[in-house]
Amino acid sequence: MTRLTRIGGPTVLVELDGRRILVDPTFDPPGREYAFALGTRSTKLLGPALGIDELGPIDLVLVSHDHHADNLDDAGRGMLGSAGHVVTTASGAKRLTSGADALPTGRVTGLRAWESVELPGDEQRGLEPLEVTATPCRHGPPLTRPIVGDVVGFALRRPGADGFAVWVTGDTVWYGGVRDAADRLDVDVAIVNVGGVRFGITGPLHYTMTGRQAVSLVQRLEPRVAAFAHYDGWSHFLDGPDGLRTAVEAAPSELQDRVRWLPDGRSVEV
Repeated sequence: MTRLTRIGGPTVLVELDGRRILVDPTFDPPGREYAFALGTRSTKLLGPALGIDELGPIDLVLVSHDHHADNLDDAGRGMLGSAGHVVTTASGAKRLTSGADALPTGRVTGLRAWESVELPGDEQRGLEPLEVTATPCRHGPPLTRPIVGDVVGFALRRPGADGFAVWVTGDTVWYGGVRDAADRLDVDVAIVNVGGVRFGITGPLHYTMTGRQAVSLVQRLEPRVAAFAHYDGWSHFLDGPDGLRTAVEAAPSELQDRVRWLPDGRSVEV
């Protein structure tokens, strides 16, 4: 069984066969402006639909990248120590396990695209092992990776299964690596990050998929269920909820039937 709870921004609680998985924890209140690379900045406009104290225990945190506050903010970073395990990028794992607030190295796994880790099950709770595979992302135009940093998505697979139960795309533009992932992965539930991120200082350059590109991904992937994340709540989303809904409504009915619009703060079985 898979349940999804949209908390806000990229933050989604995934409950998969009893395992509680938190994606990109962001729990800071709204109103603050954050700095990114190349002098870009963005203001958080909406707070989380649930607070950390309302989540309950978390078995696994998936951090697509640790160096942008709209994917891991101060409050989200502070709760990592209470989670059972953290999976992130290889470079992010080094940062999270060093410094004054370092996490124990045994509780953090860093992955590069197409690397996998199998997390152990828990017989007492009836949890089976879970395979986590990192998938490719490019969080900006070509050649910007040294500036914007490493980002990965995550594909989750049950033991012995051919397909993947859940794929979280992570923050990425629509490019060859994502198209390749869509061709390679057989996915039941896809969580697609959208938003069409742009900044005035870098002009027309995009840093995440637009609504139309997200629709193209869903058409190519053909998951049973497609849900969307990270498309509202920040000032740098220039193709936000309206653009996404317009793109979905213009898509064929067969694609629209796959889409589940997640309510804020409510667990939904998908």
